[in-house]
Amino acid sequence: MKITVAPAIHLLHEAAHATLATHSTQLAGYPYATAVPCVVDAAQCPLFCVSLLAEHTKNLLADRRVSLSVVGAENGNIQAGVRMTVIGDVERFEPSAELVARYLRYQPDAKQYLELDFAFFRLQPKRIRYIGGPGKMGWIEDERWAGLPLLPEVAEADLLLQLAGSVPAGTHLLGIDCFGIDYAVNGRRARQRFPELRSAENLAATAPRIVAGLL
Repeated sequence: MKITVAPAIHLLHEAAHATLATHSTQLAGYPYATAVPCVVDAAQCPLFCVSLLAEHTKNLLADRRVSLSVVGAENGNIQAGVRMTVIGDVERFEPSAELVARYLRYQPDAKQYLELDFAFFRLQPKRIRYIGGPGKMGWIEDERWAGLPLLPEVAEADLLLQLAGSVPAGTHLLGIDCFGIDYAVNGRRARQRFPELRSAENLAATAPRIVAGLL
């Protein structure tokens, strides 16, 4: 079945956490799964900020190949729910100030960890298995993911700064991309899905109206 990219991207943004499976260095040949916060960068690649002492980090440094399981909101029947598995390679990197700020908007509790032995890793997808429910499943290849339009972190930060005064008390804008806008109301994350893909130029011109209409 032909699967469009947008629902998979929305699921990544709507999930506050995911399950990361690495190759165990303690028991060769066995997968090691652990829960991690879910944040993506401008290119819709999952990011991890993890301790260098953690077991899964040691696994990452020994073998870059991983998979990430993301599950949609609980509906009482996991087999009928939306979910996806991202298979790819992880790389350690030094984030820009704008990317750190983006990460902390989604995961503010992580600020305390940045002063410790935590490091950033990025998952570059190779194949994605998306399941939207019974009979709605298929693969998304890496070239489709790599060709996605993006709003650079610097441009996003400028745009969010312009929009900061447009939201009511108790509401915080987390991020904006060409597929939707993420926000939190009284600490609860939500996402406004755009009905159609928007360019970076279109976002700059229409974002105030988007915010006014979504909150």
